[in-house]
Amino acid sequence: MGSRSDDVLRLTGAAVRVGGRTLWAGVDLSVGVGEFVAVLGPNGVGKSTLVKVVLGLLPVSAGTVTVFDDRPGQHNQRIGYLPQRRSFEPSLRVRGIDIVRLGISGDRFGIPLPITRRARQRRRVEEERISEVIDLVDASALVDRPIGELSGGEQQRILIAQALVRRPSLLLLDEPLDSLDLPNQSAVAALVSTICRQAEVSVVMVAHDVNPILSYLDRVVYIAEGGVAAGTPHEVITSETLSRLYRTPIEVLTTTDGRLVVVGHPEAPAHHADRHRGAGHGPH
Repeated sequence: MGSRSDDVLRLTGAAVRVGGRTLWAGVDLSVGVGEFVAVLGPNGVGKSTLVKVVLGLLPVSAGTVTVFDDRPGQHNQRIGYLPQRRSFEPSLRVRGIDIVRLGISGDRFGIPLPITRRARQRRRVEEERISEVIDLVDASALVDRPIGELSGGEQQRILIAQALVRRPSLLLLDEPLDSLDLPNQSAVAALVSTICRQAEVSVVMVAHDVNPILSYLDRVVYIAEGGVAAGTPHEVITSETLSRLYRTPIEVLTTTDGRLVVVGHPEAPAHHADRHRGAGHGPH
């Protein structure tokens, strides 16, 4: 896949080894400004490991990776990151807006400084930005409620707002659809697609099930026991390619309106080292 001058993220011939075992190799991927890209495949094949590589938490064993035309980890302040699903206790009374606000102020500790004119101005700008992202994820009716009372899909909207509040250029979402029902999966996928278009944020989403998000994607990376395939959905999501990756027959249908649907999508057994002995402190 050819690279472009405006690529936010680029992997060329990339490979990763964890615990002495190669998880994936030969990954070629470019992500442009405002593109929605998914890393797909069964559990345990190293999808979340790719997120670790982008964040600079794990080096590649072969090939190259650049993030904003630099080494991974050099510009993480420009990356919004939503780790794998965090669960909130139903009794948690922290409001949604406070969760969003932590995206700006969560790294501030210590004795509060005197309230100066500059501090008041900064606070006003921050509150305006918080309001912007709440509107962007359509969560205005949710943010004054305790986070523990919200549904899984509503909580994901709040967490995506938190990841967006510092105006990232790249948003990494690790299994944001996990444990959501199908309507909420579709709603979150549509929301992420809207964010790509309206805010020109590039998104890399790790996902297990392809069908709820397939119609929104610009590019996909598919990782399975049979190897890796990357490209546009119509290049990768084919019966031939998925059958090769899963080493079992997979059927891909095209609906009358041109949408792709994967049929007979198996859960391939895969229990690689990154699920148990992940490097660094990134996602598992």
